[in-house]
Amino acid sequence: MINTLLFDLDGTLINTNELIIASFLHTLEHYYPNKYTRADIIDFIGEPLEISFSKVDSERVEDMVKRYREYNVRMHDQLVTEFPNVYTTIEALHRDGYKLAIVTSKRWKTVKMGLKLSRLDAFFDVVVAIDDIEKPKPDAEPVLRALKALHAKPSEAVMVGDSVSDIEAGKNAETKTAGVAWSLKGVELLKQAQPDFILEDIRDILTICK
Repeated sequence: MINTLLFDLDGTLINTNELIIASFLHTLEHYYPNKYTRADIIDFIGEPLEISFSKVDSERVEDMVKRYREYNVRMHDQLVTEFPNVYTTIEALHRDGYKLAIVTSKRWKTVKMGLKLSRLDAFFDVVVAIDDIEKPKPDAEPVLRALKALHAKPSEAVMVGDSVSDIEAGKNAETKTAGVAWSLKGVELLKQAQPDFILEDIRDILTICK
């Protein structure tokens, strides 16, 4: 029986794709003019910024992260949009008494901005952000931390996300897993990680829970 749902945030519940791409391009264009395109950025999505930028220039990671975050916060409310049916689905899950948590590789500051903008902040009492853990997804730590806060069992939980690291984190924590078909990286890549479920629409989670 499923009574607990853990959600990634970016690209899963809120559409931050354009914000993330714009933030990466803004940053990389400063250091490497005309070198990176939108297509190049997609490979970075879903992992901590420090890992992404270390692949580009290991000596300037701190400066690049700082520049990225400044732009990301400044442009957040202009570029973030809602995915269809997310609000009503999360509202229904909350109303029906499911245990809900956010498990994200974002910092608390921008997590709160995204939840407030999307009006989802009323439904999540538990949030595990990158600030809270030592080992990010795909490690099991953030998922296990959320389960502990919810007093929930892995066998009764589903980790929902748009990236392979979300699926792997759930598997490592021994939860069930669900990939979202609207992943910017493409649903075929998610299928390679062998999630238990693929959500074509966020409302599919309501059927899975029942």
